[in-house]
Amino acid sequence: MKLEDIFQAYKDYIMPTYTKVPLVFVKGKGSKLWDIHNKVYLDFFPGWGVGSLGHCHPKVMQAVRDQVSKLIFVPNNYYHIPQAKLAKEIVYWSYPAKVFFCNSGAEANEGAFKLARKFGASTKISADGELSRTIGQGRYEIITFENSFHGRTLAALAATGQKKYQEGFSPIPEGFKAVKFNDIAAVENAVNDKTVAIMLELVQGEGGVNVASKDFVLALKKLCDEKKLLLIVDEVQTGIGRTGKLFAYQHYGVTPDIMTLAKALGGGLPIGAMVVKKEIADTLGPGMHASTFGGGPVIARAALAVFKAIQEEGMLKNANLMGEYLVAKLNGLKGKYSVIKEVRGLGLMVGVELNIEGKAIVEKCIERGLLINCTHTKVLRLMPALNVSKKEVDKAIAILNEVLKGVNIQ
Repeated sequence: MKLEDIFQAYKDYIMPTYTKVPLVFVKGKGSKLWDIHNKVYLDFFPGWGVGSLGHCHPKVMQAVRDQVSKLIFVPNNYYHIPQAKLAKEIVYWSYPAKVFFCNSGAEANEGAFKLARKFGASTKISADGELSRTIGQGRYEIITFENSFHGRTLAALAATGQKKYQEGFSPIPEGFKAVKFNDIAAVENAVNDKTVAIMLELVQGEGGVNVASKDFVLALKKLCDEKKLLLIVDEVQTGIGRTGKLFAYQHYGVTPDIMTLAKALGGGLPIGAMVVKKEIADTLGPGMHASTFGGGPVIARAALAVFKAIQEEGMLKNANLMGEYLVAKLNGLKGKYSVIKEVRGLGLMVGVELNIEGKAIVEKCIERGLLINCTHTKVLRLMPALNVSKKEVDKAIAILNEVLKGVNIQ
């Protein structure tokens, strides 16, 4: 197809639910992408963190090729080996739990909402603070945070602490209450006898790359223990090595009751997972929740290859080293250019807050062959692959330097 034919096909046949950048990519390898004109781009924002191993990692490709030649689909009322191995792998690297597989982060979060409500409907807190079983509607409210993002389905929108995503979709499902991030007093004031869980991202991605403080997270966990609340950690974007540890909660010395995963877990293929502490994992029984394609043989093999690549190729160490190097280089730019207000992040999840809107800067970077993102209007978001090299970081910084130089001259 010619370039104009591709654009026209999208206009004619695909719903306009995305703001499109006029680029057509045809090939990817590592941190590089080639467009239809054979121009090479350095990808420092691979699919909101989906491409944490870079594009077309050989271990993932080999696993998929091998599995496709044997068995592609098995419904979840039967057993298959890749799903069993993947669940065991996730639990081995996290905490004693059971796993529910699905296809996306929003779907994983929906599962967490349902489990929390079922847990709250069948438990009550006695006067002396003990947890006991009950029948009927009990606790159902979930506290979330301002500037959070938990997905595009209706319940996930209701949990998201950004009104702009909810506009036009009323009535939004009830039972969610967003409070100020990193403010334990705001959380304590929001808890009542209907509260069943607290849900948060440890680094808010869409909200501007805001990092939860350790004191705040420890206080949240203490509050959850005291009030018999479930702590739900949304690791859809932070999970699978993005922050320099396999899971972001491991930076904080706490263990969630429920953790949700997606994006990087599949190495580029669609997958979601809800990881639930063993003590409460049987809250959802047969017939209460399902996902037709969740955890199928091909995607499970791909995800197993992701874990293998991260461990065998030292990607967590590299993510920490390159994350520190990237932040240092960005702080160097901050010293040169007044448009940069702050650099923040964790591992290779980095935000550059500006004093101006970032859209034009992103566009100029793309023109020069660097793919980055702007969120919350003024925050440049950089999330390169975990195996990014120092040379690639230097090239990205050089491009950003040239773009910022032009902005400051204007």
